[in-house]
Amino acid sequence: MTIVDTSLWVHQLRRHGDSKKRTRVEELLLAGEAAWCAPVRLELWRGVGAEKEARVLKEYEQALPEYAVDEEIWEQACELAYRCRCAGKTAPFADILIAACARHHKVEVAHDDAHYDFLMAI
Repeated sequence: MTIVDTSLWVHQLRRHGDSKKRTRVEELLLAGEAAWCAPVRLELWRGVGAEKEARVLKEYEQALPEYAVDEEIWEQACELAYRCRCAGKTAPFADILIAACARHHKVEVAHDDAHYDFLMAI
């Protein structure tokens, strides 16, 4: 399984999304490998701009596996945020939480966001 980050989902949901990024998400969906977690879902709902996007998100909520974000993952996210700062890096709150979730569940993150390159490496 692969947690698909918001940075790729937006291309899937939008009519004028980047075709290569859209294809990447479609491949994961068709292979049954696409998943998400609550922070990704929230970011997507925050950005819904059309009724069609809302319908698709509702369909995804019924079909996609969702990785839980529990207290242990919050603790891991805090540690990851601290390691980032010690390394002189910063990342958005949601990216840190999503990376901690993926690390905890031992799955990859499909993304178009450079923050994940160092979040998954430290």
